[in-house]
Amino acid sequence: MFDSERYLTRGVQNEIPFELQLFMWSLIDILPEPKDYLQVFRLSVCDDVQHIIHEQENPEYHREYKIKTSNPVTAKVYVIDGGDHSTMLLSEEY
Repeated sequence: MFDSERYLTRGVQNEIPFELQLFMWSLIDILPEPKDYLQVFRLSVCDDVQHIIHEQENPEYHREYKIKTSNPVTAKVYVIDGGDHSTMLLSEEY
């Protein structure tokens, strides 16, 4: 899973800094198998630090990260594996 073409929606391109996009893709890449087709990222800002919660339902997975970034954002991001491609989108674009 998540090893085919990768796409971003316009919302992700406009609202999520490129470095955070790459970081989220890398978190999926290092996730142990099996991976759920739906990956959820909850982004928030705490004391000017980017806080990221990465979750999946089946099998259950939950991990939290805090990273320094020049432009922290608050958003909920889904990454969906469709078999022949994967798409990163904002939750409101679902």
